[in-house]
Amino acid sequence: MPYRRHPISTMYCVIYDGHCNLCVNLVRVLETVDQGQRFQYIPMQDAVALAPFGLTPTDGEAGMILIDLAQPTRRWQGSDAAEEIGRQMPLLQGLIAAYRALPGAKPTGDRVYAYIRDHRYPIFGQRAQRYQSAHPHCSDQTCHPFPTTSKVDA
Repeated sequence: MPYRRHPISTMYCVIYDGHCNLCVNLVRVLETVDQGQRFQYIPMQDAVALAPFGLTPTDGEAGMILIDLAQPTRRWQGSDAAEEIGRQMPLLQGLIAAYRALPGAKPTGDRVYAYIRDHRYPIFGQRAQRYQSAHPHCSDQTCHPFPTTSKVDA
């Protein structure tokens, strides 16, 4: 019998670099905290899964992408996506609000994000195989139960 996700006001899709160690570790933390309740995931290398959003793997090179699945044209990329993910997590809302209120924090955060994005493989390493989340994007919101551990594919 298919598994239906719990209803939540808004679901989001996180498009991440499935070969980046930092990116994968951050997705794993988010998966653990969220348990697929609010966020679904697509590795940026999955051209087939990205196509319905009008995206290609190259689009992910500018940074992670967050898509509001209720309004798929509503998107964030790079540090804006990271901030919006944090804003959606109750424990991080205050921290994100404080960060946004600090003068100069946003431009500095954008530069730090861009530097890490552009040097992620030399700094954090590159995975030999793409990480596939245990909470993948499911276009019709009806999925089979997910495994308890995430899969890795080539």
